[in-house]
Amino acid sequence: MTRIEFYVLPDANPLGRLRAACQLAAKGWQHGMRVFIRCSDDAQASQLDELLWSFRAERFIPHELHADDPQAPVVIGVEQPPQATQGLLVNLAPTLSSHIDQFSRVIEIVNQEPQLLTVCRDNFRLYRRQGYDPKRVEL
Repeated sequence: MTRIEFYVLPDANPLGRLRAACQLAAKGWQHGMRVFIRCSDDAQASQLDELLWSFRAERFIPHELHADDPQAPVVIGVEQPPQATQGLLVNLAPTLSSHIDQFSRVIEIVNQEPQLLTVCRDNFRLYRRQGYDPKRVEL
């Protein structure tokens, strides 16, 4: 069964969520996993794409937008189905992905922004109702 985790950041900085997504993408890729980062919209996907280019000057993270190369090691998309299965889904969108079962692991990144906290609490409950056992990880 897919492993679900909610990574909880200590502040409300939206850029912190994107930086955490970059760190998770780098770590997943370094461990040989395919990574799909699901953004809330195209603007966030573009912002994340730019951030990944400059995230680590000493190490390149091979990534592409889904429209450019859905087979890249790290793919940034919105609601597109993943081309590779059994990898890592980093979910930045406010809703659950309809492709959860195609991943071995799903990480939701939560910060302390009140509206996002409410959405993520609802998502936590939705995962439970669907039979998953989500875990909370404090960062």
